[in-house]
Amino acid sequence: PRTPNLAMFADGAVPGTDVQSLWRSARSARCEAKSCQTGRIATAEAAAQSRRGRDAAVQTEQGEGAPRDWQREPRVDYTGLLAFLRRVEDTVIKELDKNWKSHAFDGFEVNWTDQNETVLCLHTLSYPEAQDQNLQVTSVSWNATGSVLACSYGRLDDGDWSTEKSYVCTWNLDRRGLNPQHPDLVVDVPSSVMCLAFHPSQPSLIAGGLFSGELVVWDTSRTEDPVIWRTGMTDDTHTDPVYQVQWLPDSRHRPHWRLLSVSTDGKILVWREQQDGRLALADGFAIVAQQIPRSTRLRKSAWADAAVGVTSLSFSPFDPHVFVVGVEGGYSLRCSTAAPAPALPPTGSSVPLRAPAELAFSPHAGPVYSVSCSPFHRQNLFLSCGTDGQVHLHSMLQTQPLFALQLSQKYLFCVRWSPVRPLVFAAASGEGKLHSMSVSPGEVLLLDLARSARKPAASLKQALSHCPVYCLEFNSKQTQLLAAGDAAGTVKVWQLSSDFTEQGPREMNHLEQLASESTD
Repeated sequence: PRTPNLAMFADGAVPGTDVQSLWRSARSARCEAKSCQTGRIATAEAAAQSRRGRDAAVQTEQGEGAPRDWQREPRVDYTGLLAFLRRVEDTVIKELDKNWKSHAFDGFEVNWTDQNETVLCLHTLSYPEAQDQNLQVTSVSWNATGSVLACSYGRLDDGDWSTEKSYVCTWNLDRRGLNPQHPDLVVDVPSSVMCLAFHPSQPSLIAGGLFSGELVVWDTSRTEDPVIWRTGMTDDTHTDPVYQVQWLPDSRHRPHWRLLSVSTDGKILVWREQQDGRLALADGFAIVAQQIPRSTRLRKSAWADAAVGVTSLSFSPFDPHVFVVGVEGGYSLRCSTAAPAPALPPTGSSVPLRAPAELAFSPHAGPVYSVSCSPFHRQNLFLSCGTDGQVHLHSMLQTQPLFALQLSQKYLFCVRWSPVRPLVFAAASGEGKLHSMSVSPGEVLLLDLARSARKPAASLKQALSHCPVYCLEFNSKQTQLLAAGDAAGTVKVWQLSSDFTEQGPREMNHLEQLASESTD
């Protein structure tokens, strides 16, 4: 075989050859941006809607002169309708007559608030400095908005009242971070404060009666010097402690108000404010034993020894001239601001005093401490309580009580009608035996005459110690609230259950029936 010639192949290096890319150069010519993989997109703006428009109804058009739908005569089967009405006529009239005579919803008011099933203690308020001096809560009062509560500190038992320093304290219960032992305002008073009353329409004004016989009005919005009016010590000033103050509308100078005060000196005085900060005497009355009308049903000899010191007062909501007072001799008296007779003997006051008493009611067995006129009954029902532990329900038309309820073997210091329930009232008691043989501390007693006229519907324990409850007040704005103050220097704010705040069916009729049956 023939051997191949290997010399025809040999190793060697030759230079490289470049080939220009026609694709890249053509792409570069078409694109401005080298990173874009597509050609430039041409765009133009154009409106999406048509240039011309016209309104078109979605329903078919009615021809001219065609009657509209509301003009068409309705197709009614009058014969069938008449037959139906004749069939149901007797039944409908019977049901309507039944509903007309029904009393199922008398007095019923829709309540959209949450229902409270039990009575709760919301706040326990106190001022430690007053408690350190063993001072007692002598009075409580709610302001015009129902959010601020004031209490006065003093002493109602034995002690050197005339030289004892006391306080007026206020708490705003709607304020966040309420401190029950740190009042929002504390006013130092050189004499014991026996009673308080917030102004009916100006939330910052509060009046107080002092043991010294003076009256003072404070403006709680002024923290530096809150005193804006005072009587001072004059010949017109009470000579005994002031046990109640009340704001009265000034009939001659509306919308101004006057201030009324009662005292155990037997005087009922009406004051007006002066520009110089003084309270000046504008009118006055005096309870004089010899000028009190005597009833044939009362012991005539009793008036010889009966004291006439006034301890409490309540005006009729239906007659601005009529009011009731309680006196130390155990009587309640119906009085009138229109009484013309002068009080005898004449006093040395700057204004002649008049004798207001018109009728004396059957007495308690001891001094009357509190009276309260019903805000619902036009025949002027009122309650009274005193040291005999009884509550009397009276009509101003007769001297004998409609009923007398023995609530305690000790004193009852205060009684108040509910502002929303015609048959509900509350009483403040001292320690004693209450419907049991055990000794109970001072309590707030809630009575509902719709349930029972013999025993309380609820008894609220005010304090653990055996100390009396001296004062209480319903809140007329936030009607579920009731405040009570005691001898331990504590004020408790109670939230009442719905049973005590919602008027029941025929409750007003029940009250009328109670008054009429007892009168008969």
